[in-house]
Amino acid sequence: MSPLLKAACCGCLILSSAASAQTSPERKLPLWEIGVGAAAISTPSYPGSDERESRLLVFPNIVYRGEILRADRSGVNARVFRSDRAELDVGFAGALPSDSDDVDERAGMPDLGPLVEFGPRLKLRLLELGNNRRLRAEFPLRAVIEARGGLHHRGATFEPRLAYEMAGERGLWTLETNLSVVLGDRRINRHFYEVAPQYAKALRPAYLADSGLMATRLGLFGSRRIDEDLRVFGYLRFESYKGAANRDSPLHVKDSGVSGGIGVMWTFKRSSRRASGAETVDPAIQ
Repeated sequence: MSPLLKAACCGCLILSSAASAQTSPERKLPLWEIGVGAAAISTPSYPGSDERESRLLVFPNIVYRGEILRADRSGVNARVFRSDRAELDVGFAGALPSDSDDVDERAGMPDLGPLVEFGPRLKLRLLELGNNRRLRAEFPLRAVIEARGGLHHRGATFEPRLAYEMAGERGLWTLETNLSVVLGDRRINRHFYEVAPQYAKALRPAYLADSGLMATRLGLFGSRRIDEDLRVFGYLRFESYKGAANRDSPLHVKDSGVSGGIGVMWTFKRSSRRASGAETVDPAIQ
């Protein structure tokens, strides 16, 4: 797999995990912005692993606020429908690769390549709490594609999420906390937890994975604007695998995991043309 494609997959992970803020009405914001970002992140090799993947990444920081096609710090998506309290888009997310030789439980098994997830997401604005605080719900349903020696379909996930967000005056800072559960079909659970007979051994018996709960997540995301062009961000996410459908897999060795990262985004060029679209359901990520 090319380094460029790996960087793109990792960029999806950064963009979907670290939200930046701007609370001004969207019509006052530039139509597009171009910059560069850098981040250090660390995450479990896969849900339930006791090994970790850590990366220092440099990625393009591209924002486009079209009425349909959009790219911002919540990811790349195409907005299909929007009202004052609901929005439907098609977006992307991603996950880091993992080398099986670095994970004792997977030694001798195929590597886990970078994952790219895409599909529809319904966002609902539940409550306006005043002082730039709000409560929203999201319902992303995503197909999962592994980018390793080509593109391979690895199933689908559904992650209903409840998020509470706050923002300072003029988007100087933002803070979001959210709670979600990740449900996976049999194919994505097989990708992480199944042990085919040819890879079985004394301490790793064959295992047939099933669909169901993969993780419960509690996340905290924040950003702080240093000046008009520079913003720092960070995130921390705790995952619990208790009650997961495949806890009996020999590849499932931990009942919890923590991911985190810090980074910076610099914008060096923006359009003079203003965005004409209406405010999104979650304007704090603009």
